[in-house]
Amino acid sequence: MDPLAPVPQNVMQDEHLARILERDWHQDIVNFLRADLPRLIAILLLALVLQRICRFFVQRMLRLADQQIGNTQRAAQLRTMAAILRATSYSVIGFIVLLHVLSIFNINLTPLLASAGVVGVGIGLGAQSIFKDMLNGIFILLEDQYNVGESIRVAGLQGVVENLTLRCTTLRDADGTVHIIPNSSINTVSNLSRDYSVATLALGVDASADPNTVLRVLRSVADQMRQDPAFAQVVLEDPVVPGIDRISGGEVVYPINLRVRANQRDPVLRELRRRVLEAFGANHIPLSSPGTQLILPESWKPVPPQQP
Repeated sequence: MDPLAPVPQNVMQDEHLARILERDWHQDIVNFLRADLPRLIAILLLALVLQRICRFFVQRMLRLADQQIGNTQRAAQLRTMAAILRATSYSVIGFIVLLHVLSIFNINLTPLLASAGVVGVGIGLGAQSIFKDMLNGIFILLEDQYNVGESIRVAGLQGVVENLTLRCTTLRDADGTVHIIPNSSINTVSNLSRDYSVATLALGVDASADPNTVLRVLRSVADQMRQDPAFAQVVLEDPVVPGIDRISGGEVVYPINLRVRANQRDPVLRELRRRVLEAFGANHIPLSSPGTQLILPESWKPVPPQQP
């Protein structure tokens, strides 16, 4: 090709367009590095600082909960508020960071917010139960119905509260099964570990045993357990042995009631059963037989079957 030949017009336009694009990209990169990048770094650093602050308060609340020895209700409240604070703060920080990042990249937020409003109305109409869950969760927290770590019975299920959010409650039962219950399905709450628990042991004794001896032995066993140093801080009040509760055939039922600390009912009942068995064996007190006995008069004789 002759170097002195004139350059075609289209080639000159392409070269001019390439130089303009190169200059524009260079200018955009310079502007981004000079103005937008510092803003982006500042937003991310601020989000990191806020996340660290929230994490500090959450860990502080958890440490305070571990230090609440003997005050299980206060410890449960602190753990619950820590879980709510962590989930809510992380969500708010992430949403704010997303809005600022979109604005840095010159993405118009007005259509997005308008679309989000329309989508929100549609979701609200189609998922009313979610808002009902959150509203019920707010009242659960405000009324302090239960907290993390407490034993409750809700929606026909019983277990220990492992997690509590505005939308759902997580329970773990005695078998280790985890139940996730929406807060909107919780109508009645039975808190089994608020303030104290009552350990009740109903003993079925054979009717042939002397009632005065049985009551004396039961009161002695219960008082010894109350005075035992291992249970002095667990059993809150003196045990109550009111007497005979009911008589059913050859069985006489004697109840024992002990007011104990929250979530300590089962260990106390296990130890009480062991001590009662030992005391009954030492005093020759028979327990009732679970089977049904049929007592017939001596004059009764069975009728032999007739021969065909």
